[in-house]
Amino acid sequence: MQTRKTALPTLTLLALCCPQAWAGGILLYEIGTDNTGLANAGAAARAQGPSTIASNPAGMSYLPGTQITGGLQVLYGNLTFDRDAETKVPGSGSGNALDPMPGASFFISHELDEHWSVGFGQYGDFGLAVNYDNDWSGRYFAQNSSLLGLSLVPSVAYRFNEQWSVGVGIKVMYGMLQAQTAIDRSPFGFTDRSDGQFKYKDGTWGYGANVGVIYAPQPGTRIGLTYTSQVDLDFEDRLDVKGDGRLLERVNNTQTELDMKVPQTLTLSVFQQLDPRWALLASVNWQDWSEFGDIAVQVDTTAFGAQSRTVDAGFKDTWHLSLGAQFQATKQLLWNFGVAYDSSAVSDHNRTVTVPMGESWRFATGATYALNKDTDVNVSWVLAWLGDQPVDQTKTLSGNRISGEFDNAWIQALTGNMTWRF
Repeated sequence: MQTRKTALPTLTLLALCCPQAWAGGILLYEIGTDNTGLANAGAAARAQGPSTIASNPAGMSYLPGTQITGGLQVLYGNLTFDRDAETKVPGSGSGNALDPMPGASFFISHELDEHWSVGFGQYGDFGLAVNYDNDWSGRYFAQNSSLLGLSLVPSVAYRFNEQWSVGVGIKVMYGMLQAQTAIDRSPFGFTDRSDGQFKYKDGTWGYGANVGVIYAPQPGTRIGLTYTSQVDLDFEDRLDVKGDGRLLERVNNTQTELDMKVPQTLTLSVFQQLDPRWALLASVNWQDWSEFGDIAVQVDTTAFGAQSRTVDAGFKDTWHLSLGAQFQATKQLLWNFGVAYDSSAVSDHNRTVTVPMGESWRFATGATYALNKDTDVNVSWVLAWLGDQPVDQTKTLSGNRISGEFDNAWIQALTGNMTWRF
């Protein structure tokens, strides 16, 4: 299928975030809060601080007075591609494609009366930066790209009685996207011309909602259900193409659109206080990645010019399962533990170097220390193990091929935050 709209293959990676490889798709559970140390277990039912705005706004109805949480975190890891003998493009190795990525979050909740609570959250739960070596063998598929989705979520909650609470948040997301990819100016090796390159950069707004309910059948037991709607991020810019020759004339300054759908999700969580020291938590989560659709138009070259074709992501829905526990070691110290599994949004035969995602296992822990009755500090850590992810990707016209695997890939997040109560 030919089209005049040309989108970058690199941009598909951005839709990925993460390598969601990070969460099976690209939404992040790690947003600078204590949820990191639980691997998302119990997220929609805990209601233990104002960061519940991100996981279930109904949880604000359990928070007395005014509470504020501010958090910082850094994501880092290893995503190195090992090419095999089937690779058809000369070049260097990929290097570690994951640069450290900082993040921050802010939440505030306020109890208006015995029924109503309001709050506001600001956090980044969508995105990652991926940076390959510019001369690597897969440079015609991706060089570097970054995506950041910043969410602003004003929220309100209502508590009917001791058993039932509901909440809703209006999600305003600002998406920032930039990428660059090399263009082969010597297809089939007929000439010895240096590579060209195209760049893309845009920002856009998208809108959605978070809706949640919490049911507490008895003291110490909470069941939470949260739905987040789809958010459409429609990026549009003209390709900025660098390089001499008529080969690049067809794509230079071409209007470029990438319509990205941040998927709708559904999360069911349980929190059970066993005794004054121990609590058990669990979550199951669904993400609607199959609706992502066509994510790019791939730029390819011949000896006579450049062409483009649509690329179907081939995504499928993902599932998340997590189990966790909390242990009140002392009056001041609370330990969190969690383990989680996320299925992959892409099958092995559909995986590309521009979208290097797959299934993942999380292993997490963290500790919250009460400095006094009104101030807590938390430090949390999680390891997401992505394992080996094979890739075999070929361009139709030029025959450029990258083959191999991401070997023993992993990502870690280190989070610190403080909560103040007034």
